[in-house]
Amino acid sequence: MDYEVILTIPAKTQLDHIIEYVLSKYGNTQAALSIMDDAEETKHRLSHVAGGLKLCEDPRLRNLGYRTIRFKHHRYFMIYRIQDNMVYVDAIYHDLQDYESFFD
Repeated sequence: MDYEVILTIPAKTQLDHIIEYVLSKYGNTQAALSIMDDAEETKHRLSHVAGGLKLCEDPRLRNLGYRTIRFKHHRYFMIYRIQDNMVYVDAIYHDLQDYESFFD
């Protein structure tokens, strides 16, 4: 089953901040574009595999139906939920972030 994947406004904002950070901190346009491409590739993969990935380990997030998918080439991941044939990406975080605390 294929899903329609929607980046919510908070997820889009987070991705924008990641890109802005890479551009301002490192001045590396190629790195920023690479992250953007990886995000798009992850979104595409998600449209095919969303229902097959496991629920989050954090009990609160699991109870809310959240799952994660990692970027293929960068240390970021998307947190998403499924409703019918729609996937809503609600957040994008770096591996080193304590993302569970953001859902309090």
